Amino acid sequence: MKQNYQLTRQELREFVDWTRIKIKLHASPTKVFPHKREIWWISVGKNIGVEINGKNERFERPVLVVKRFNDESSFIVPVTSRIKFGKYFYMFTNKSGEKRTINLSQARVASHKRFLRKVEKLGEADFSIVIKKLCGML
Repeated sequence: MKQNYQLTRQELREFVDWTRIKIKLHASPTKVFPHKREIWWISVGKNIGVEINGKNERFERPVLVVKRFNDESSFIVPVTSRIKFGKYFYMFTNKSGEKRTINLSQARVASHKRFLRKVEKLGEADFSIVIKKLCGML
């Protein structure tokens, strides 16, 4: 059955705004070199369906770098301030003492052109658990 879904004005505006930002990101030179265990704010964009979105005017969100593939891309998982539980989530406490959740189900590859600023580095013990949970999902 064909579903008839229409975008709201707000959704359409967000997609247009994200497209403008995405074009600028694509044209920018890559100058960051993230490393595993680092948490960065990146422009993830306005995405489709249940895919995690960025927020603010640059559609940004913190992510954990799981693996840097090369000078242009890394495997990342999003971080959220919403506390969630289950096999696809991992809760940790950041350097400021605030609880955060890593959303393992939204793991993906991201271009370094999306990377905006480094926040902190996840502890080795927490990172080890994240890796085990990711491997268990596959």
